Amino acid sequence: MIKKIKAKQYIEEIKPYKQGLSSVKKELIEVIKLSSNENALGSSFKAKEAYKKHSEDLSRYADGNCLELREAIGSKYKIDSQRIVCGSGSDEIISLLVQAFAGEGDEIIYSQYGFLMYPISAQKFGVKAIAAKEDSLTTNIDNILGLINNKTKMIFIANPNNPTGSYIGKDQIQKLIDKTPKDIVIVLDLAYNEFVNKKMADYVDVISLVNENDNVVMSRTFSKIYGLASLRLGWSYSSRYITETLNKNRGPFNVTGAAMEAGIAAVQDDDFIQKSVDHNNFWLSKLNMQLNIIGLKTHPSMANFILIDFLNKDKCQRANQFLLENGVILRDLSSYKLDKCLRMTIGTEYENLKVIKLLEKFQENDSI
Repeated sequence: MIKKIKAKQYIEEIKPYKQGLSSVKKELIEVIKLSSNENALGSSFKAKEAYKKHSEDLSRYADGNCLELREAIGSKYKIDSQRIVCGSGSDEIISLLVQAFAGEGDEIIYSQYGFLMYPISAQKFGVKAIAAKEDSLTTNIDNILGLINNKTKMIFIANPNNPTGSYIGKDQIQKLIDKTPKDIVIVLDLAYNEFVNKKMADYVDVISLVNENDNVVMSRTFSKIYGLASLRLGWSYSSRYITETLNKNRGPFNVTGAAMEAGIAAVQDDDFIQKSVDHNNFWLSKLNMQLNIIGLKTHPSMANFILIDFLNKDKCQRANQFLLENGVILRDLSSYKLDKCLRMTIGTEYENLKVIKLLEKFQENDSI
């Protein structure tokens, strides 16, 4: 008898990441997708031109060291390019970190409503992911510190957090660093950092924290402000030891040439970045105000999305169904156990106004 092929138990138990819907079953002339936190303005024209130009070199292997891209990132953020590691999205960076610094029987800690790729990445390597309870949908540092034990190898914090949009300031981040043993890796995921107002009194300069602490890692993405989600491009900045470890662990050609060229152009296009920030700031404020006016609760957000709280699971489902029937796709958050909420990406002016109009109609007609 041939034995059945069987994967490791912890692999079989993984619940795959559930992405935001991209389409609706009903045939509609128009579909508005606001479920994946993509840039409302699309991509930089310069990045698109660089991508097109690279089509002449598709037969060539890309630079496995991402030298020019790392130098462009280093110049942009005034950091040492030799301490940058590029990956196929920040998802790969997260996975590489877990694989390098934790193993079967170890634990990682993440915030209760943190990005689902943290526990999924842990489970791939037999590592247990422990969720620290949040307060008002915001990371609680004391709760994280209270979970640290001799099995803890890593701590993951997204700041601002996805899917809640909440943010913690420099004092809390510094408290975490000061009270965490130095042999535990702290990963600060800044996927939405460009949308944060850097003039806030409690804004945390993570680059300086990485420079001062060998166990702190900053991860970033090109999927949000740079509008290159389709190309899968992310990076990290860390101590030389962690950088060298990740480079040993990653594949030799883990970033495509097209992604590199578009990334170099995107990171240098300051005009597009500023336009994206300005658009987001305006509509983040306006949408919060308009949604509150029609009687819907929203949670404060520092990112390019809004968490809409319907305060009732059934009402949330009805609202989601109503929007889908009218060609609008928001993010169902049942996989995050936030089944009373929908997450809305900031869209174009037309898209945002359409959602407001539809939700106003829903509120008028919903009896509960």
